[in-house]
Amino acid sequence: MSIQTHADTQMPLRIARIRDVADGIRSFELVQPDGSELPPFTPGSHVKVQVPNGALRKYSLCNDPAERHRYVIAVKRDANGRGGSVSLVDEAREGDTLPTSVPENAFPLVEKARSYLFIAGGIGITPILSMIRSFGELPPAPWKLYYFTRSPETTAFLDDLDAPEFKGRVRIHHDHGDPDRSFDLWPVLEKPNTAHIYCCGPRGLMESVRDMSGHWSPSNVHFESFNEGGGVKADDRPFTVRLAKSGRRYEVPVGRSILEVLREHGCNTASSCESGTCGTCRTGLLEGEADHRDMVLMPEETGHQIMICVSRAKSGELVLDL
Repeated sequence: MSIQTHADTQMPLRIARIRDVADGIRSFELVQPDGSELPPFTPGSHVKVQVPNGALRKYSLCNDPAERHRYVIAVKRDANGRGGSVSLVDEAREGDTLPTSVPENAFPLVEKARSYLFIAGGIGITPILSMIRSFGELPPAPWKLYYFTRSPETTAFLDDLDAPEFKGRVRIHHDHGDPDRSFDLWPVLEKPNTAHIYCCGPRGLMESVRDMSGHWSPSNVHFESFNEGGGVKADDRPFTVRLAKSGRRYEVPVGRSILEVLREHGCNTASSCESGTCGTCRTGLLEGEADHRDMVLMPEETGHQIMICVSRAKSGELVLDL
C-alpha cells in the first residue's frame, strides 16, 4: 500500500552516502542539496521516502537527532515485500535525489523516565538506535537494550553498538534461525517496574512482548511496526464499511486498509503510524464484528473500537462512528 503524503511536505534530498550495515541491509544518508539544515526531528521519528519505482515508504531515522545536516535511514532488502525496499536498495545511487517528507513521530521517547528498556528485532533497531544515540555519554536515566537477530552477519550497526558509551548496556543475541535458541525475555519482564519499554521488530516479537508485559502499566509499554496497512492473510475477504453519520458505504478490498479507502473518498481521518501501534486512528465501532490486528486496544475495548489502519472485518459490514 502506498502512503499518501502532501506534496508541500516533501523535500528533494540528495543521497550523500550509501553503506552496507549488514547482509541485506543498507543505510542511506540524506542531505539537502545546498547543504542547509534539515527540519529537526525527535528520537523515534520516521520519514516517508519516494523510492525510485515511485512508491512511498516509511523509514525510521536512526541517527542522533542533534545532527541537523543529515537524515540516516536503514533499509532491509525484502524480496517478498511490496517492492519498495528492493527498488531503493537495487536502484538508488549516491548523488540521486529522493523526495522525502518532513519527519513525523508515532513512537516518541518519553522524557524524564526513571529508566528505559529497549527491545529490538532485526531492522527494528533503527528507531531505537536514534533513541540511545540521543542520550549521549551521560544518559538522563539508566537504560538497557536487548537486540535479537539471526546471526552477526545480519545484525545491523553491530560495530556502532560496540561504542564505549554503550558498553554494559547492550545485549545482542543471535538465534541462528533455531526457535529453541530464542532469548527468554520473561525474566526481564516478569516483575513490572517504572521503566518505559520500547519494542520494535517482527510482529511475532512484538506480540510476545505484549503478552509478557500485560501486567505492566499500559502507558509504559510502546510499540512500533513497519507493517503499514497490515499484512495480507490467506483468509482475507473484501468487506463493506458504512459511515453512520453520512450513510455512505465503501468496499474494502483485500490488500487495502479501511484508512486508505476512506482517504480515497475524501474522509481525512487522523492517523500516524499506519501499523496499528500508536492508536491515533482509533475509531468507534457501532455495528459488525472486527478482525483486530492492532497492538493497542485492550480486550474490553475491542467490541466498540477499531484501528482502521490495520484491522479488517469478520462480518460482511462494519458500521463506523464517522
